[in-house]
Amino acid sequence: MWSSFWRSRNRLSIDQFRYLIEQLQKIQFVNEVNKDFVIEALRTISELVTYGDQHDPAFFEFFMEKQVMGEFVRILKASQTMSVALQLLQTLSIMIQNLKSEHAIYYIFSNEHINSLITYPFDFRNEELLSYYISFLRAISGKLDKNTISLLVKTDNDEVVSFPLYTEAIKFAFHEENMVRIAVCALTLNVYHVGDEHVNRYITGPAVGNYFSDFVTYFRKQCIKLDKWVSEASRDPGCTRATSNINSAVDEIEDNLYYFSDIISSGVPNLDRLITDNILQLLVFPLFLPSIKMDFTDETTIGTTTSLFLLCCILRIVKTKDLASGIGAALFCPPEVFVQKLDPRSNGDACDFQTFHENLKPKQESLYGEKGIECSKNTVQNISSAHIGSAEEFFLHHNCSARNLALREILLSYIIDGEEVQVLGSLSVLATLLQTKELDESMLDALGILPQRQQHKKLLLQALVGESSGEEQLFSSGINSLKDGISSELDMYLQKLKDEYGLSSSTMDPEISPQKHRYQVLDALVHLLFNRSNISAETLWHAGWLLRQLLPSGEQEFKNEHLKLLQDSYEKCSNNVLNEVKGCWCDLLIAIIIEEWKNCKKAIEASSLQKDLKSIIMPHQYISSDEDDSSSAAGGRMCETIKVFVLHHQLQILSHGGTLPEQPRVGTPRNVNMETRAKRSGLGVISPNPGTEINLVDAMPCRISFERGKERHFFFLATSTGMLGWVLLAEELPLKPQHGVVRVAAPLAGSNPKIDGKHPRWLHLRIRPSRLHSKGQPKLENLGMVKTRPMMDGRWTLAFRDEQSCKDAEAMVLEEMHLQSKEVETRLKPLLNFDSPTSQDAAIVSLDPSGTTSLPL
Repeated sequence: MWSSFWRSRNRLSIDQFRYLIEQLQKIQFVNEVNKDFVIEALRTISELVTYGDQHDPAFFEFFMEKQVMGEFVRILKASQTMSVALQLLQTLSIMIQNLKSEHAIYYIFSNEHINSLITYPFDFRNEELLSYYISFLRAISGKLDKNTISLLVKTDNDEVVSFPLYTEAIKFAFHEENMVRIAVCALTLNVYHVGDEHVNRYITGPAVGNYFSDFVTYFRKQCIKLDKWVSEASRDPGCTRATSNINSAVDEIEDNLYYFSDIISSGVPNLDRLITDNILQLLVFPLFLPSIKMDFTDETTIGTTTSLFLLCCILRIVKTKDLASGIGAALFCPPEVFVQKLDPRSNGDACDFQTFHENLKPKQESLYGEKGIECSKNTVQNISSAHIGSAEEFFLHHNCSARNLALREILLSYIIDGEEVQVLGSLSVLATLLQTKELDESMLDALGILPQRQQHKKLLLQALVGESSGEEQLFSSGINSLKDGISSELDMYLQKLKDEYGLSSSTMDPEISPQKHRYQVLDALVHLLFNRSNISAETLWHAGWLLRQLLPSGEQEFKNEHLKLLQDSYEKCSNNVLNEVKGCWCDLLIAIIIEEWKNCKKAIEASSLQKDLKSIIMPHQYISSDEDDSSSAAGGRMCETIKVFVLHHQLQILSHGGTLPEQPRVGTPRNVNMETRAKRSGLGVISPNPGTEINLVDAMPCRISFERGKERHFFFLATSTGMLGWVLLAEELPLKPQHGVVRVAAPLAGSNPKIDGKHPRWLHLRIRPSRLHSKGQPKLENLGMVKTRPMMDGRWTLAFRDEQSCKDAEAMVLEEMHLQSKEVETRLKPLLNFDSPTSQDAAIVSLDPSGTTSLPL
């Protein structure tokens, strides 16, 4: 029989197809002797069925006549080898994926043969077999519609009682292999999008409804695992393994959140409520919200920054009104309310609360002391926002008690005096809430973060339709809100927290004052922007964007004390920039200001926050201390100084009601008619690249050794043109006296000339790198994704023929450095002397070629 299998026959003919099926029907047992024939027969049959579906319907008619699907099931049961099972699953997957005929698909799904194969007890310890099996299930799900799905379910009185494709697939929803999990998610979404009402009731019913709570529980474990890597990375910021693990964990978490979002958008009735309830009951209430105020974690909790990051992720990806409003309402409650855990019922309905780890308690009874802070009106009068130095003073100023602080107030306390990651996380939560379209405007108003343009738009609309309250508030001097709208929306969700989620506390009936809450947010942002010096510029830009959303109309919405803080802070920033004029990167100072001006303007005026959420939990690159005198560290500090200054300058313009120009206002190059070394050397505005011919009239002969034992003779020259400057080593041309060719050129700025204490003929120069950093690199560094080598300073030791020549060389370098810094300072004056927006109407000039029109990156 086996020899006849290989006899000459048209491999795509119906005769070949008939022959293979007949031979397959004769096989009673599959063993090592005939398994190769069976495998080849199965493979060829799938090829011929697919070919016939597209070219000749007789193939599939014969396939149905011989009931080949039944033969497949019989062969599988008669097989003793794994390879046959593998080939059969592959054969069926190929057939199902490639069949175009609805009639063919309908036949294959009928007669329970597919369900028999789905429920067959395969040995899934074999990873390859599992992979083929999952592909087989996914192929089936790709052909589901309202007609075919009815062939795969069992019903009783029009109610689905069994759905093997779904129930067998979700058994692998939490498999360790990522590709298996992805396939199961795709399969379930295919089921949900069919829209069969009987199947919908089944998947949300008690039989398999636990899948959704199980998935959220699995997701919770992923969140705890992420926090483990975040904690490890915070202890060792240079650990690339922890950073890589964070990226992988975040990718998987975001994939699962998008899966939740896809489930909700599938249109299955009650599924959005089921997902929302499970996320709130198993994640947000017992895990995320209590962690905002916890000072330690165990294997079932997470850290504050991880919690804030995950809250932002959920709000940005899973877009439902009930979820967003539930989180928004919960922020008016103290975290003690949520230090409990849920025991959800199988269907995800409302559940009872139990104690959530007795050892897991708030950091202290009050955020700032055991007794809390009680303040009177007399105390408040003695503290203005200009003198707020801590969260304690902040709540005194706003006439609050720090006992049982609500979560929104804790977020503000982090902005006031929290660590960098807490500040960034809290700002991200507020910004994310502000951008959450599913959140009602009245909820944003109650939180104190309703953008002013939206508030004015709402009041104008009410005034137009004849509501007197809207007209009164629109033209009033204060910032008011419609209390009725706020009460109805917020009270409804606070009541829902009690009724549906079992939360109960005397503090869950907060006094809502939108105007008070708005000024709390503004005061916190103003304090952060203008009082804190230990926060990175990137985080301050984040706060600047948020402040811009709340105050688009200018100084009339700032308090006088706010403007005073801004002015004082701006003067300090201006002085810091002025100090950089004599720094080792002064030649790039204005070019970097122009570059960062564009970046800051884009960040502040963006319609949505552009910051990557990962920056909340990634290891941060902190600015080098002042003790590090390397040019690399100085460059990092200068960039931070410029970013902070640019932000303050732009906020100054906005606070006076102005608009941000495209470029900062810097001065034009000075017209210097005096004779300079640059002119005498013949350089002018030409950059002295190696090979450039120069006049050596001011150059001084010297010796230098770049390699041990190899001393070379050069002419040394320091020269500057505008903001640019160089120290040069040139070789004299033998046939052209007093002329030479540049061999080595280095930046003048930062050269820091110093005569050797023991050898008065030696002059030491620090040679700074010509570039500050690679374009785009800082952003990647902030996310911990790129580890770069620090820039190294070079050293020149020049030996002159006598002590006086060495002193003259030092004086030449210092004189050219002074000319260079003086030029930079002159061009900076129009920018630093800020008066009012009207001063910004003056001409804004670009730098000329001698002033580096573009930032060298």
